Amino acid sequence: MSMSNNLPEVFDAVEKKKEAFIGLANRVWETPETCYMETQSAAAHREMLETQGFRITENVAGIPTALIGEAGEGGPVIAFLGEYDALAGLSQKADVSHFAPLAPNANGHGCGHNLLGSASLLAATALKDWLQATGTPGRVRYYGCPAEEGGAAKAFMVRAGAFEDVDIAICWHPSNFAGVQRETSLANCRIDFTFRGRASHASASPELGRSALDAVELMNVGVNYLREHMQQDCRIHYALLDAGGISPNVVQAYAKVRYVVRAPELPGLFSLIERVKKVAEGAALMTETTMESTILAGVSNLVVNRPLMDVMQDIWQSLGTPQFDEKDKAFAKSIRDTLSVEDIAASWAQERLEARDDLALPDFILPAHNELRQMGGSTDVGDVSWVVPTVQAYGPTLAIGTQLHTWQVVAQGKSSLAHKGMVATAKVMAATGLAAIESPQLREAAWADLKKRLKGQPYRSPIPDGAEPPVAAMTIK
Repeated sequence: MSMSNNLPEVFDAVEKKKEAFIGLANRVWETPETCYMETQSAAAHREMLETQGFRITENVAGIPTALIGEAGEGGPVIAFLGEYDALAGLSQKADVSHFAPLAPNANGHGCGHNLLGSASLLAATALKDWLQATGTPGRVRYYGCPAEEGGAAKAFMVRAGAFEDVDIAICWHPSNFAGVQRETSLANCRIDFTFRGRASHASASPELGRSALDAVELMNVGVNYLREHMQQDCRIHYALLDAGGISPNVVQAYAKVRYVVRAPELPGLFSLIERVKKVAEGAALMTETTMESTILAGVSNLVVNRPLMDVMQDIWQSLGTPQFDEKDKAFAKSIRDTLSVEDIAASWAQERLEARDDLALPDFILPAHNELRQMGGSTDVGDVSWVVPTVQAYGPTLAIGTQLHTWQVVAQGKSSLAHKGMVATAKVMAATGLAAIESPQLREAAWADLKKRLKGQPYRSPIPDGAEPPVAAMTIK
C-alpha cells in the first residue's frame, strides 16, 4: 500500500495533543485500580473524552467502568480500544531502578495499561481532529475497556452488541520493541469451584466431617494428572480463594478455588473445561461434598488480520522508532541491570531475533514474517477480533528484557522513554485508522481475511448466556 499524502497531518495532530495525554497516562498510573474497580481511571478517560468533544456512552454492557466516546458523522466506523486496569501487588515508585513499593501489597500498572488507554485515546482524538478539519465522512470511536486482566470486559461488550457496526478495530500493547503483533493468543475461561461439606471436630469426631478443603486438594491433584493428557499448548492454573478457615481442628465445611483454563482455540477450550469439571465432580464424589462451578469470565483466541498488519507494518517503517535520548538509554540500562540473563534472552527469543547485548532500547522495527505464532497469554481483544477485523501494535515503552507483570514495568510507567513510545504508537494507530477511512479496498480485504480465517465458524462467546460482568466477584484476587 502506498502511504497516504495525509500522513504528516495526522502525525502532527498527535503531536499537538500529546502533552495532555501524557498527563492522562500519568494520572492513571497514580491511581492504579484492578479488574472492574477502575472508577478513577474511567472517570479520567471520560473527562478527556468530554474535553476533546466526543459523544459519550457510559455503563456499556452493564459495566460501570466501561464507556464509549464517538465523534464524526457518516462513513466507516473506526474503533480504538483502550484499557486502564492495573494489577494487584505491584506497587512501585516511578523512575527508580530498584524494588521500592509505594505501599506494601498495593496495586501497580505492571502491564502498562496506564499508557495503553491514553495512547489509544490520543490516536482516536488525532484522527477525529483530522476528519473535522478536512470534512471527511467517518466516525471514530474510543472504547474504554476495563478488566482486561482476567475480567473479560470486551467479551461482555461484544456479547452486548457494542461492536456490531464497527468496520475496523485498532489496539496496541506496551512492549520491548516497536512493530506489529503477529501472534495469536490463547482462549481462556475463569471458573470458580465451590465445595460444601460438613463441619465437625477434627479430633473428637472426624468421621462425621466431610471436608470441602480435601475436595479442593483432590481436585488440584486430579488436574495435575490431567495436564499429561491435554494438548501441550493448553494451560491450566489455579488460586485458592477460601481454604475454609484458620482452625485445623475443625473439618472445613466450605472451600473455594479459582481456575483459569486456556487453549489455542475456542472448541478446544470448551472441551478442556468439561474435563476439568469432571475432575471437580470426582473430587466431590470422593469426599461426599457438593460442588458448584461458576464461569466468571472467558475470552476467545485472537484472530489476526493480514491486510491490516501489512498496512500497520508499512506505517511503522515510515515513522521509525522514537528518538530516545541519552537519559532514556541510561535509565533503560539501569532497569536492564536489574533483570536476569534469562529475562533479556527471552525478550529476543520471543521475536526470533539474535540478541544484541549493546541495546537497551530498540533502534529498529520488528520485521514482518509469514509464520503465525502462538503466544502464551490471553486477551479479551480476541473476542473483538472474531467479530471485527482487528490489528494491534507493539509500542516500545520498556527496556529490552523487561517482562510484563513486574515491578520494572511500573517503574518505567511515567518515564520519558515510555511517553515517547506511547506517542509514537499513537501516531501509528491513528495512521492505520486513516488508511482504513481512505481505502474501501483495505476494509474489504480486511473483512475477507477475517472470514477466511474463521472458516465458517460462528462466534460463540465463552461466557454463558445470562452471566453478568463479575464486578463483585473480581474484588477477590
